[in-house]
Amino acid sequence: METKRTTRHARRTKRAPRSTGPLPRLPRDAHDDHSEAAARARRELVRAATGVELDLVARSPVPLESARGNCESLVGFAQVPLGLAGPLAVDTTAGRREVYVPMATNEGALVASHTRGMRLLAAAGGARSRVVREGLTQAPIFVYADAERALAARARVLRGEKAFAKLVAGTTRHGKLVRVRADVVGRRLVVELTFTTGDAIGINMAARATELVAARIAKTTGALEHALHGQDVEKRANSRATYEGRGRSVVCDATIPRDALAALARTTPEDLRALWHTYQVGFARLGTQNQCVQSANGLAAVLLACGQDVAYLPECATGFLDLDVSADGALYASVTLPSLLVGTVGGGSQKGTAVEGLRLLGCAGDGGANTFAELLGAVVLAGDLSLMAAFATHEFVAAHEKLGRNRPR
Repeated sequence: METKRTTRHARRTKRAPRSTGPLPRLPRDAHDDHSEAAARARRELVRAATGVELDLVARSPVPLESARGNCESLVGFAQVPLGLAGPLAVDTTAGRREVYVPMATNEGALVASHTRGMRLLAAAGGARSRVVREGLTQAPIFVYADAERALAARARVLRGEKAFAKLVAGTTRHGKLVRVRADVVGRRLVVELTFTTGDAIGINMAARATELVAARIAKTTGALEHALHGQDVEKRANSRATYEGRGRSVVCDATIPRDALAALARTTPEDLRALWHTYQVGFARLGTQNQCVQSANGLAAVLLACGQDVAYLPECATGFLDLDVSADGALYASVTLPSLLVGTVGGGSQKGTAVEGLRLLGCAGDGGANTFAELLGAVVLAGDLSLMAAFATHEFVAAHEKLGRNRPR
């Protein structure tokens, strides 16, 4: 009976009307912002403004059966505080969106920091965010007796792209093999297969397809051995992610007026640009592939709130921040995130509170993955703007002392 009630509730909230006007700011209680009354007031505001009921977030446990396929040796469900940042205004490929952003985190000041950054983006008329590339790559490696045989195998593999695509089409309705590349390294052949995956992350689909393609390559080219994850970038930071990307590649930018930056963040475009140049020196010394300032923070919080595989964070957080002063004295800011591995179908994205999180973003289910990725680009840009301003004004420690776990109230 519980499952039926949950299903009926999910259908009812999915069809709830959304507000067509601007979203109101979320209320705060200066005396006890974590009381049930304060949380209830925010939930009621969200319901009135968006039509989304946050029943599961508020109190209702999800059925244990809903974790089937997602977790073994199940004993229950972990709890992570969930706050709402925003409103966040973004011009996406699907049109302009104004949304509240669910963020699951144990780091005090994180939601407040991103909300301030979102206010800066609102002052700019909203951020502009676009998916510029899609493609999930897998790279098996094959070993041959010598380089000559590896080169012959490479030629055969490149001629077989259409046959491989047909083989993959028989394994999935949603995925498609769209590119085959191959490089010889000594007597080894590295084959890169690129798939589109619809609205899913598509890792399992791509792995199954790759296994079939790799077996055919090994058989037809006489490989001595092969490794399915030979050049494995799965869930790890890597240099190729910075220029080739994996999953969905997003670019997001905005131009923040000088007076808005002064009023909301107490800094100037020149100060932020100068500080960013200093950070670039530090990043160069580190050799890091993550040249944003807090992309991992915002991404982890939203991925967790929306039922994503958080282990992909090292790849997702790879990217670049760029700050400059425009001709009229405003601040131009952009982030590039080449490797967002996210989905709005499959995995944990359609279960429990994750459904409510994705509905708040207007991204649940089919057709939502690219918009979700574009919104994530704006979340990262907002977070980086706010944190850079806190560094420039030396307010970072004070903010954590006031709001964070250093001095919890």
